[in-house]
Amino acid sequence: MIVSYAPHKMWNDNQKIVKLLMRSLGIILITCFLILFFNANLFAQDSIPAVLENTDEILQESGGLHQFIKIRFIEGSALFMSSIALTMIVGLAFCLERIIYLNLVQINTKKFLSEIETFLEKKDRKGAQALARDTRGPVASICYQAISRMDKNIEVIDKSITSFGNVQVGLLEKNLSWITLFITIAPALGFLGTVIGMIQAFDNIEQYGDISPKIIAGGMKVALITTVAGLIVAIILQLFYNYILNKVEGIVNNMEDDSIKILDMIIKYK
Repeated sequence: MIVSYAPHKMWNDNQKIVKLLMRSLGIILITCFLILFFNANLFAQDSIPAVLENTDEILQESGGLHQFIKIRFIEGSALFMSSIALTMIVGLAFCLERIIYLNLVQINTKKFLSEIETFLEKKDRKGAQALARDTRGPVASICYQAISRMDKNIEVIDKSITSFGNVQVGLLEKNLSWITLFITIAPALGFLGTVIGMIQAFDNIEQYGDISPKIIAGGMKVALITTVAGLIVAIILQLFYNYILNKVEGIVNNMEDDSIKILDMIIKYK
C-alpha cells in the first residue's frame, strides 16, 4: 500500500493562508508602485526643468525623504528606475513569502517527538498518526510517513524517511532561485541604465559640439543614479536571501537530527 505524500488538512490550510497573505501583499505593493510611477511621470511632465535646476532648493523647502526619492527617480529615467523598483517589489514579495512559510514550519520538535513516543509506548499507532497528521512542518510529515510504514522492514522505512526528507527540503528551498534571479537582475538593470546614460551624454556632445559639464551632466546623472539604485536593491535582496538561506539550513539540520530520532523510535517500538 502506497501512502500519499499529500499534505494533511491543517498544513494545507497554513499554505493557503500564506498564499492569501502574499497575494494581498502583492496587490498592495503593485498598487503603490503604480501610484508612484504615474505620480512621478506627471510630476516630470509638469515640472522637470524646474526640478533639475532647483533640486537643492526644493529639498530644503520640503525636507522630506519622499520628495528626495521622487526627484532622484525622475532624474534617473522613469523607465529604468521603474524596472528596478518593480524588481525590488517582486523580489521582496518572494522573500516575505519564504520568511512566512519558514516560520510556519517551525515547531517544538522535542515536545512533538515526546508525544509521538508516548503513543507508540501505548501501541496506539493510529493516535501517533493522527498527531503527526494534524501537526505542521516537515518533521511531522516525515514522522507520519514513517509510522504509516511500521509494518514494513527497517530498510523500507529508512528509504521512505530519506526520500520524503528530500521532498521536504525541496519545499523549504522553493522560490529561492527566483530571489537569486532578482538579485542578479537589479544591478544588471542599473548597469544598463549606466550605458544608456553614457550614450545620452555622447549624443549631447555630438548635438552641441561641445564638451562642457552642463551638456554631459544629464547623461552622467542617469548613469550614476540607475547604478546606485540597482546596487541598493541587490544589496537589500541579498541580505534577505542570506537570512532565508540560513533559516533553511537550520531547519534542514534539525530535520536530519529528528529523522534519526524517528527511525530509532520506530525500531524500538516496532
